[in-house]
Amino acid sequence: MKQIRLVSGIFTVGFWTLMSRIMGFARDILISSYLGPGAVMDAFVVAFRLPNMFRRFFAEGAFNAAFVPMFSKKLEANDAPEAFASAALSWLSMAVLALTGLALVFMPALVWATAEGFSGDERFDMATGFGRIVFPYIFFISLAALFSGVLNATGRFAAAAAAPVLLNIMLTGVMLFAAYAGGNVALALVWTIPFAGLAQLALVYIATRRAGLRIVPNFPRPSPEMGKLLRVAVPASLAMGVVQINLVVGQLVASEYEKAISWLYAADRLYQLPLGVVGIAVGIVLLPDLSRRLKAGDDTGAQNAYSRASELSLALTLPAAVALMVIPLPLVSVLFERGNFTGDDAAATALAVSIYGLGLPAFVLQKTLQPLFFAREDTKSPFHYALLAMVVNAALAFGLKPYIGWLAPAVAATLAAWIMVIQLGLGARKFGEVTRLDSRFKQRIWRIIFTSVAMGLVLWITNLALSPLFIAGGWRYLALTLLVVISVLAYFGLGQLFGAFRLAEFKSALRRG
Repeated sequence: MKQIRLVSGIFTVGFWTLMSRIMGFARDILISSYLGPGAVMDAFVVAFRLPNMFRRFFAEGAFNAAFVPMFSKKLEANDAPEAFASAALSWLSMAVLALTGLALVFMPALVWATAEGFSGDERFDMATGFGRIVFPYIFFISLAALFSGVLNATGRFAAAAAAPVLLNIMLTGVMLFAAYAGGNVALALVWTIPFAGLAQLALVYIATRRAGLRIVPNFPRPSPEMGKLLRVAVPASLAMGVVQINLVVGQLVASEYEKAISWLYAADRLYQLPLGVVGIAVGIVLLPDLSRRLKAGDDTGAQNAYSRASELSLALTLPAAVALMVIPLPLVSVLFERGNFTGDDAAATALAVSIYGLGLPAFVLQKTLQPLFFAREDTKSPFHYALLAMVVNAALAFGLKPYIGWLAPAVAATLAAWIMVIQLGLGARKFGEVTRLDSRFKQRIWRIIFTSVAMGLVLWITNLALSPLFIAGGWRYLALTLLVVISVLAYFGLGQLFGAFRLAEFKSALRRG
């Protein structure tokens, strides 16, 4: 029953994340079409990445990795969990308010530090102006992350997972309205972002109150618990934010090339779909589940949870990675090539997508491995691993730039992700039997790999057969739909045939969800 609950939780979060990513695709299609690869889109990407980068540190990093295990254990022991959450909310509010004020004052320095190549051209002033408008988003989304952590710890995943859908709905709607009314799409877009953050905060706050939990801010007071939270949160923030730091390093390199930031942004959005639906969903559900099991001394249950989460992650990620490597151009062309996004832009973006596809399993595996450390409040080890991964990423990004140009950040991020996974896997051995994948995983993983490769072959042959349709105007949408449907049927059919998984297991989890 607990195993079904874990998998159904992953499917619940995955479903709402999928809805968010679909709306995110609609948003990014409009951004690419209306703003187009160029100065305005480059400036928007740099500006919007600033609050998102700090969000990984203050919100998803610190509170998913530090707050959730501590809150879960207090909830399990009925040890004043609401008081603990209220104190954490108070300190988080103060810290993020201070950060927001400093960022608004020193925005030009932040833009220079993250996109030095903008210096001396119009993109710098645009990015600075956009950044000052969107940065307050971090305040609302950081508080929303805390309430989301509370909901996840209590096993209520739907509202927290659905909150990002609001952002994408609001941004998509305002761009369509601005374009229809003849307004400035870029300004309408950036001004909507902080209000979307407020809407997300309202949704998860209401869900928390309906769950019977009263969490309100008060005057921040030092306490041993908050000291412990801070000690755990600081290294966790960097460990969880390593992907964002690597993106910023890549952005520094790409800022020296015209349109490169826009191309990498579009490629990033495409591989983020399976990463968000699978990897982030698994991480969100697995961390509180592991924390509760370890608190209760259920090592066998913890091992089973980790094994099933890893098995499910790879079963859903490996075919996605194969697809990104086999058909990147059809994917990018159909999704983004319109308006100001040209065929040359699609070809450049597809190159980056295929490289990111190689790293997708590593990005997802990080989400299953990190909870093994965070559930034990060990954030120092992932912190040290993250430092090495960041050094490797920076060295490769700058070192490969003279040879492969703007593609260097994509190659660097992919290799750094695999190095991070290797470190996490080796480091987790110290936790003993809990971190050893069980016999069922070992039996199925090779079948999952074989099935994914077989699906890739089917996908490649089908793409060749449908290639005339991809250059026939509106027929390309039908061609991509057929590609997706055939690949899904091939993967799940072959997977069932080869024993990589059982469709009945997915059905049971979906019914439970």
